[in-house]
Amino acid sequence: MSDQLTLSAEPRERAGKGASRALRREGRVPAVIYGDKKEPQPIHVEEKELTKLLGTGHFMNSLVQVEVGGTKTRTLPKDVAFDPVTDRAIHVDFFRLAKGAKVQVNIPVVFVNEEESPGLKRGGVLNVVRYELDLMCDADLIPDQIEIDVTGLEIGDSIHLSDITLPEGSESSITDRDFTIAGVAAPSALKSSEDEAEDGEGEEGEEGEEGAEGEAAEGEGGEEGDSED
Repeated sequence: MSDQLTLSAEPRERAGKGASRALRREGRVPAVIYGDKKEPQPIHVEEKELTKLLGTGHFMNSLVQVEVGGTKTRTLPKDVAFDPVTDRAIHVDFFRLAKGAKVQVNIPVVFVNEEESPGLKRGGVLNVVRYELDLMCDADLIPDQIEIDVTGLEIGDSIHLSDITLPEGSESSITDRDFTIAGVAAPSALKSSEDEAEDGEGEEGEEGEEGAEGEAAEGEGGEEGDSED
């Protein structure tokens, strides 16, 4: 399960672009807590602390306890806006979680036991279609990642959603199709050799047909000559 993170915040008294710019000059990032049928709560957080949490790599898939004036609110980060020039965080949206809530999150996929795949050992390439899975998870059971075992996969084999077992408390947000997650593709060298073999067979077939047509034409010419004599 993803770690629960903690972030201190202060109430944001003033709204508007001017107030937000002033906060950023002071090393603060404007933010808001919303959801759970309650009024949105404008806040601001320390930029350095936020940057540290963003650096964990799983900030968007983690529960974050936002503490404002001694009161902790359990949230899930929903959006972080970044400055297009400096790439600094300039605003954060936190979604307030109700007790027993389920949340929609994108969980990264990790492939294991690649050395146990005959297709990969023969030089095949693992072609990843989805690097993340869109899941509905219990807020208290959000997984860090989904491990997929590729043991036994041959060239041409693929892994679909139905081939894996999701962690307890998780289910796919996509329910209308059994989508492909990854597959083992033939190496380019093998594809090239197969293409050359097919081209060679095609040329031999064409030459054979041309030869047969030539022999037929000669035969017809000979018969005409015999009849004239």
